[in-house]
Amino acid sequence: MISEFDEKNNCLYIQITEEIDHHTTEKIRRKMDNEITRFMPRKVVFDFSKVSFMDSAGIGLLIGRYKLVKMLGGIAEITNTSKNIEKVLEMSGIVKIIPIKELIK
Repeated sequence: MISEFDEKNNCLYIQITEEIDHHTTEKIRRKMDNEITRFMPRKVVFDFSKVSFMDSAGIGLLIGRYKLVKMLGGIAEITNTSKNIEKVLEMSGIVKIIPIKELIK
């Protein structure tokens, strides 16, 4: 996972660099929570450009991070999804609370 904080826009960009399944979610969750609480951003952008697979554990991961960001007064977005990942996100209904957007820095 690679993260970058844009102080000017108070935005945290998190690029996930591995598959998201029940074997990896705990490690990713700890890293994301650490970065979110460290920077307290107004916006978190989850970049899926390097994610080739995600199962239901990834949905739970995103919902938990969404709740944390919302509790801190921020918003979340998803960007750079493949067609397969976008399909999983749409089928789960998560796109109703975390929109998929084009990345604009």
